[in-house]
Amino acid sequence: MRTTLFILGAGCAFALAGCSTPDVEVGRSLFSDHCVACHGTAGHGDGPSAADVGRPVPDLTRIAARRSGVFPVAEVMSTIDGYTRANEGPVIMPEFGLALQNDPLVLYDTGDGVPTPTPVGLAALTDYLRAIQE
Repeated sequence: MRTTLFILGAGCAFALAGCSTPDVEVGRSLFSDHCVACHGTAGHGDGPSAADVGRPVPDLTRIAARRSGVFPVAEVMSTIDGYTRANEGPVIMPEFGLALQNDPLVLYDTGDGVPTPTPVGLAALTDYLRAIQE
């Protein structure tokens, strides 16, 4: 049993090691494809569909500013994939976890020092959002 787990673990590490780190340009492309309608091209919450939402759309360039200059990586990723939003009540933003679940995985550190297997699209989009902070 231990040998099987070791082999599986080694196989996972090899598969992850073969993936490149997320590219901010990939994140920009994902943002353009999935987020601009509500958040706008610059991420200020002024997209063409923002008026239809029924409440203000968050300015994604101010995430860190709203948190005393700290960009909350794990929180942002969770919001994008929808993992913890079940307890938040009615949420208008779509969950992207299912759309990203078949992406190749990369080892991604969300700030806790522990590289975690993460879909490359989720990591890239998070890195893009971090890059546009004002």
